Amino acid sequence: MKSKSEKIRCAWATKDPLYMDYHDKEWGTPVHDDGKLFEFLILEGAQAGLSWITILKKRENYRKAFDGFDPKKVANYKEKKIQSLLKDEGIIRNQLKIRSAVTNAQLFLNIQKEYGSFDRYIWSFVNQMTIYNSWKTIRDAPNETPESKAMSKDLKKRGFKFVGSTICYAFMQATGMVMDHTTDCFCFVKKKK
Repeated sequence: MKSKSEKIRCAWATKDPLYMDYHDKEWGTPVHDDGKLFEFLILEGAQAGLSWITILKKRENYRKAFDGFDPKKVANYKEKKIQSLLKDEGIIRNQLKIRSAVTNAQLFLNIQKEYGSFDRYIWSFVNQMTIYNSWKTIRDAPNETPESKAMSKDLKKRGFKFVGSTICYAFMQATGMVMDHTTDCFCFVKKKK
């Protein structure tokens, strides 16, 4: 039983302080900064097949390894840099994921040119507004939605990698495109009428 002073969080936010801090301060908070959106795009792709806590624990290493997630720098990585990343024990050393980060950075820059910002493009899949859900438990939340499927389909058509509909939905949750905090969570927010 939780004490009155202990906050009730979504069940996935375990007792790990890193996880709780991420849950309390970031997850589900709308992100409109292109640099932050690029960071989540790369991290969500890196997570494929792994737990999010694994990525959170390596996040600072990723920031260093990927030049602060500067898409212009990442887009220009040459083979020498890719090989050094493959030896970096501070990140997930998966060749496909590392190479996809470079490709995705190049395509990210193309979208910025086309739309003026990645933010304008990516938020178009939710009509530029957060989708508010009211799940009792995190098990009630879907793994994908029509919006995440549409996002995935368009990103793949443009050549992005590690952007399946489930990864896209996790990206949407992380960046506040959907509000999926459970109804008992202190971070839960109802849609304003």
